Amino acid sequence: MTRVKDETLSIRTSADIKQLLRMAAERERRSVASMIEILVLDYARVHKLKVDRQDRGSVKGGTSHAT
Repeated sequence: MTRVKDETLSIRTSADIKQLLRMAAERERRSVASMIEILVLDYARVHKLKVDRQDRGSVKGGTSHAT
């Protein structure tokens, strides 16, 4: 399934997390951006999260956790 990539995401993280992400991406032969997408999609699948396309800020299912 092809997704339109029309959004930009910029995050700050620790050097350790960045290195782990690079290592995971390399192991999967993916870019870091692609690896992030896979991790988010896997999390959404496991926790039964679905995007409400009518309201892009809304999520259906799962539980909310404050960070």
